[in-house]
Amino acid sequence: MTLTELRYIVALAQEGNFSRAAESCSVSQPTLSVAIARLEDELGVQLFERGKGFVSPSAVGARVVEQARQALREAEKVRQVAMQGRDQLDGPLRLGVIHTIGPYLLPRLIHALKRVAPHMPLAIEENMTANLADMLRDNEVDVVIVALPFDVPGVLTRALYDESFKVVVPRGHPWEKKACIAPEEVAGDEVLLLKAGNCFRDQVLGACPEVSSPDTDVRLGHSIGTIRCMVASGLGVSVLPDGALQHPYSNDMISVIPFSEPVPARRVALAWRSGFVRPKAIDALLTAVQQLDSPAYRLIR
Repeated sequence: MTLTELRYIVALAQEGNFSRAAESCSVSQPTLSVAIARLEDELGVQLFERGKGFVSPSAVGARVVEQARQALREAEKVRQVAMQGRDQLDGPLRLGVIHTIGPYLLPRLIHALKRVAPHMPLAIEENMTANLADMLRDNEVDVVIVALPFDVPGVLTRALYDESFKVVVPRGHPWEKKACIAPEEVAGDEVLLLKAGNCFRDQVLGACPEVSSPDTDVRLGHSIGTIRCMVASGLGVSVLPDGALQHPYSNDMISVIPFSEPVPARRVALAWRSGFVRPKAIDALLTAVQQLDSPAYRLIR
C-alpha cells in the first residue's frame, strides 16, 4: 500500500469515474485502474462497485476511503513540517545556559535575536554546567552558553566574550575607598561564595587563592542575586561577574571595586553538537551576541 494508491482511491470515490479520476491524478486510466485493482488484491476486499457507466465505493470501501483521506492529511502535515525544517531559523531553539549567566545575558540577547531571527524563539533551560553537558549530549538541548573550559566529546565551542570579575562590598566597608584590589587581598572568612558545584565558585577560588572555603552555609548562596543581597545586608564581601552588576542589577547599598591588572575574568562560549542540523541557528546566535551593547562584555570577534 502506497500513498499514491490512497490518492487514487480517494480521487475515484470523489469523481465516480475512472477517466476523470485518472485525469485529476495526472495519470493514464489504465495506470489508475491497475493500481486500484492491485490494492484491492492486497487488502482482500473490493473497494468499489463497478457497473456500466458508474463506479462507487462499497460499504467497506467507503470506510477505507475515509481512512485514506485521514492518512493523506497526516502525510501532508509531514511534508509541511519538513518544508519548515528547510528554514533553519524557523521554529524554537532549545538553549541551555548556566545560572550565573542566564538572568543577565538573556534579556539583551533575546532583544538582539528578535532582529536577527524573529521566528526562532528560545526554549530556555537554566542549569549547572555538568547537567547542561549531559543534556547537550542526550539531545535535550540544542546549544548551551557556558564558561570555558567546556571539554565534551563531540561538542564544538565558539568563544563569545570575556567578562571581568569585580569585588563587591557593603557601603561603609573599609575597602570602599580603594581604587582597585589585588586578587590576593580578597581573603578571610567574610568572603561570600556560591554553593559547591557551581562553576563560578570554582573560578573565584581559582582567581583569589587566599579565599578560604566557608565552613558554614551562612557564607554560601544559591545564586548571584542572593550573594548580592547578602553583601548589601552587611554579611560580608564577594566577587561577582561584571554582567551581574550592571543596570538594572546595580544596588546603592553595595560598592563595586575593580581588580588590579591582570583582572580575573571568565570566557563565555557557545557550545553545540558537531552534527547539529541547524548551523544557521548557531550563526544567528553569534550575530545576536555581536550586537550586544554592554560594558560588561568584551566581545571576541
